[in-house]
Amino acid sequence: MVRSALSAFFNKIPAQTVKAHCDGPCGVYDPASARVAAEAVLSMTKKLLALEPPQGNNPSEWTIYNNTFSRYVSIKEEQAQEAKKELLILWTDYFKPEHLATFPDLHETFWKAAKLCSACKVNVDLSKAEELMSAVEKIHHMFWKSKGRGDSWITAS
Repeated sequence: MVRSALSAFFNKIPAQTVKAHCDGPCGVYDPASARVAAEAVLSMTKKLLALEPPQGNNPSEWTIYNNTFSRYVSIKEEQAQEAKKELLILWTDYFKPEHLATFPDLHETFWKAAKLCSACKVNVDLSKAEELMSAVEKIHHMFWKSKGRGDSWITAS
């Protein structure tokens, strides 16, 4: 009885439409977090490629090397996943169908950026990490243009 009364009551109240990147309607979006994560991917990729394995069979040196290598890989993969998450939030929550008139390549740009995040997770490939940074930069400019602003692309490194 109470359940049906509450159900009838709530069915008469119209639901308000909200727009947010999370469960709360804050409406705060910014591609900066994707940029920071993509920069970390690029940095870790460079560090991995520069890491020299020890000469010889010294177990202590190999332990240090393996630990460092593993940490760099872990950070690279975590940050690639974070970049992907942040990009997907912008793509699916911020950008709307009306943005396609201004950015006809919006879907392809985001799709390729998400694929680059995946490629950076499973490979140590400098060209892919650099492509990811370029894709995030393009998205940065699309985002700020959609807001009527021209915020500069500035990297931390």
